[in-house]
Amino acid sequence: MTGMAGSLTHTLTAWDGLKIHVREWHTGDHLPPILCLPGLVRTSADFETLVPGIGAGRRVIAIDYPGRGASGRARDVNRYAPEACARDVIDVCAALHIHHAVVIGTSFGGLLAMGLAAARPGLVRAAILNDIGPDIGTDGADYVRGFVGHDPALESLDACIAFLRTNLPPLSLDTDFAWRRMAELTYAPGIDGRFHPVWDTRIVQLLNAPTPDLWSLFGALSHAPILLVRGAVSNILLANTVTRMQATRPDMRVVTLPDIGHAPILTEPPALAAITTFLEQNA
Repeated sequence: MTGMAGSLTHTLTAWDGLKIHVREWHTGDHLPPILCLPGLVRTSADFETLVPGIGAGRRVIAIDYPGRGASGRARDVNRYAPEACARDVIDVCAALHIHHAVVIGTSFGGLLAMGLAAARPGLVRAAILNDIGPDIGTDGADYVRGFVGHDPALESLDACIAFLRTNLPPLSLDTDFAWRRMAELTYAPGIDGRFHPVWDTRIVQLLNAPTPDLWSLFGALSHAPILLVRGAVSNILLANTVTRMQATRPDMRVVTLPDIGHAPILTEPPALAAITTFLEQNA
């Protein structure tokens, strides 16, 4: 365990020996812990700008799934399947004594939150779902497959920034620094000196598998309060899906961010205000 930029980093060993990188911010124990689950090929670092606004008095845990970021790479691509990721998250929570947490899940991380609620209901105190629901837009799914499986092997960080500015959906990245940080969290230099994705691009192979009934997984959150954050122009979480989710869970709070696509950063003022209120109500 080492200190890093206001956080601690843990390197844990999974059930099969694979290393799992976990970041923790710890400013107290008198409020329920927060478990942050990133998107499909994103990492724990995505939450570093959110934590200062929500972490006071709490333990906040964020995970790099195997095959992403600083976690280990597997020989068998099936090791990256959602079921294996859910098992890893459960094991990390057990190892770090995280119980009855508020789970913040972005995209794939939100689906994992539903899976955790089904497998370990007591682990999920409440859920904040970031631009994800039980139905996934076809155009968005096609985009994700193309992005996840592509290694542009760019020649510089500036080239990475330009590539992301061109290819990412509309996001609340409104400064050069924000775009540079996004590039740093997405690509890293390899031994060839070129910049490659911080994930194993073979993960794309898993995206061709049949999708299970995610509505039954959403139902597993029936015991937990839910806040749904949506980008208004998201092609992953469509408006009709939100309508059906609200019909299923009339108590679910929804905040929609104008002109934002998939997925919100969560530090947008309306999102942060909604998250802060939600955490206060579920302390």
